[in-house]
Amino acid sequence: MKRSRRNHTAAFKAKVALAAIKTDQTIAELAKRFDVHPNSIVQWKAELLDHAGDIFDGGRAPKGETADLKDLHAKIGQQALEIDFLEHALGRIDGPSAKR
Repeated sequence: MKRSRRNHTAAFKAKVALAAIKTDQTIAELAKRFDVHPNSIVQWKAELLDHAGDIFDGGRAPKGETADLKDLHAKIGQQALEIDFLEHALGRIDGPSAKR
């Protein structure tokens, strides 16, 4: 009998990953204890370790993301100006490509 796909909560994943970090038990023992696949435990543990520093970041975005956001806002403003200009320019042209 095949078991249906389960969705685990973030709290459950954190609990299992923390248990894996403690290394009191092997991954196989933890998999049996929590009834999950060993690969899931390894993945959750790696993800927890990779993102542990973000917890103490105070909710601030990394500096690289803020620069990208400023560039995107500038690009949106530039495109808005170009669209307005082209709408007015097409309004003055007589012909098949002009606005109707």
